[in-house]
Amino acid sequence: MMIRSSQAVRKQHYTKRDYQAFLYLIPWILGILILQLYPFISSFVYSFHDYTVGGKMNFIGTDNYVKLLTRDRDFWNSLSVTLQFALYTVPGKIILALAVAVFLNRNIRGINLIRTLYYIPSLFGGSIAVALLWRLMFMDNGIINSMLTKIGLENIHFLGTRGVALRVVCALEIWQFGSSMVMFLAALKNVPSSLYEAAEIDGAGWWKRFFHITLPQISPIMFFTLINQTIQELQNYTSPAIITSGGPRKSTYVLGMFLYQEGFSYFHMGYASAISWMEFIVILILTLLIFGTSRFWVHYSDE
Repeated sequence: MMIRSSQAVRKQHYTKRDYQAFLYLIPWILGILILQLYPFISSFVYSFHDYTVGGKMNFIGTDNYVKLLTRDRDFWNSLSVTLQFALYTVPGKIILALAVAVFLNRNIRGINLIRTLYYIPSLFGGSIAVALLWRLMFMDNGIINSMLTKIGLENIHFLGTRGVALRVVCALEIWQFGSSMVMFLAALKNVPSSLYEAAEIDGAGWWKRFFHITLPQISPIMFFTLINQTIQELQNYTSPAIITSGGPRKSTYVLGMFLYQEGFSYFHMGYASAISWMEFIVILILTLLIFGTSRFWVHYSDE
């Protein structure tokens, strides 16, 4: 019986529908190979060469990496700014998204409209138009300073003051918390109500129910959101480039801007590739650290 079944499998031929499915997959496969795998491999090769667009590729080994780590102050400055940027935006976005999700997790009149209004800002994530609008709002003669003047306060040089400028850029990213909010809201809907009822019977207040029931139950979604937001913010380019152009005095000069300038302003593709791989290593290390600590605070239903 086993011999007959194996022979039947060997004699099986692909049908017309199988070939059609393969044809539908071809664009996706080509996209992966040409737009992702090829740039990934070629950037690694370029990082070991002195390569300028239009010039010859000269193999220099690890010289690009040695220069980055030992002689280039801009790299260390941009790395520091990028880490600060992520440190402000990731926790800020997650905390705000969770707070709003908890507030919206109720059945009141018009709640669907309210949820939609909170989600709308996230639709413009990475938008140049929104970044330009944010810049106009915080300029010396912008809307924010006009409002401060009307209530008798002095103007604040938001975009020209070190420290303040970075927080203005971070505020834009935190404001676009809608996607994280939707995931938290879905997770809150799946928390069994019986757990809250049992905790109320035992006399647990709102804060105890939140820390001992809500947070453990939605911790997998928090973990997923933390990973996604960390990777996204460490690669951010649009907001700092449009709002402050890296200033003042490179206090908002993130790694994405450093990479872009070396690659597309100076056309040092080999050096820019080395920067991209250093950024990849930083993201990988932080991601592994988050995964390593997850066993202490992420709880799954089957555990």
